[in-house]
Amino acid sequence: MKNHNNSPVETFYSTLFSSPDTSLNYVASEWLASQVVWSVAHPVNDLVGPESAVSDFLAPLKQALPDIERRPLIIIDGEYEGRTWFNSTGYFVGTFQSSLFGIPATGKTLFLRYTEMVCLEEGKITESYLIPDFIDAMNQAGVNPLRNSLGHAVLILPPMSLDGVSDGANERSSDQAESRKSQKLVEDMLACLGRFDGKDLMTMDLESYWHDDFMWYGPSGIGTTRGIKGFRNHHQGPFVFAFPDRSVDIKLNILARGDYVATGGWPHMHGTHTGNSGWLGLAPTGKAIELRVMDIWRREGELLKENWVAIDIIHMLKQLGLDVFGQLKEQTEGAGYV
Repeated sequence: MKNHNNSPVETFYSTLFSSPDTSLNYVASEWLASQVVWSVAHPVNDLVGPESAVSDFLAPLKQALPDIERRPLIIIDGEYEGRTWFNSTGYFVGTFQSSLFGIPATGKTLFLRYTEMVCLEEGKITESYLIPDFIDAMNQAGVNPLRNSLGHAVLILPPMSLDGVSDGANERSSDQAESRKSQKLVEDMLACLGRFDGKDLMTMDLESYWHDDFMWYGPSGIGTTRGIKGFRNHHQGPFVFAFPDRSVDIKLNILARGDYVATGGWPHMHGTHTGNSGWLGLAPTGKAIELRVMDIWRREGELLKENWVAIDIIHMLKQLGLDVFGQLKEQTEGAGYV
């Protein structure tokens, strides 16, 4: 059985995190292409080259969590337009010893959720797009300046089937017919979401695509929801009424592996904040923005059962005029953290 914990991406991170700080640039040069595109959620954003990836993200991450390790929950690999991609989600876990981009250290365990899309060519990483859930890290540090999530704020669970990191654990994972079936269901579901008439959520017939008790593991700021009613109340309704013209118009890849499908983009969506919904407590701004979004779904039988979702909400809010890290700085300075 092929275990995805031994994938090149996981091996890179394991090697990097077990190396002394003085060796990080060397390790990165061995694994990352010389002009690697290394993009991380705001405030890191778009970097180019191994040295920038180390100095602006990997070294600060390792310094904040000196005993850091990766715990992937799902890894999906595949070919898209002739290139090999690894899409995954899980946690960076470690003791929070030093501040991370202004988020104050707690001295306690930090579970930093991540979702990523990584491209490998000729044995090296050429592109990496990573959304760490910095809002959740703020929650764990007790300094989140935003309102509470409408959904449940909780550690994200692995798949109910417990097969998210093993390829070949059963015949379904390598069955091309099952993979095509899963991808078709996701593509049809996404087309359904595009049929919103701007007035009635029921114009999107989710019952045709989702189990009644499906789990939607959203990012902090939105939270986890259960079932179609919970999804509509705690995420879909506030979001689509706030961005009625939203569109999924760019994708880095779409990968299907047995019951699993993953896709996303940098950006993946565009929309205009014109609706009358107070999304995340904000009044409409009229601003057009881009959304960095990544999704992983698991199908069970004929319908979708689970969906892991990453959204760079802090980047969205920055475009809407709300600087979350700026507010965090004011809050922590006022509380005497720095």
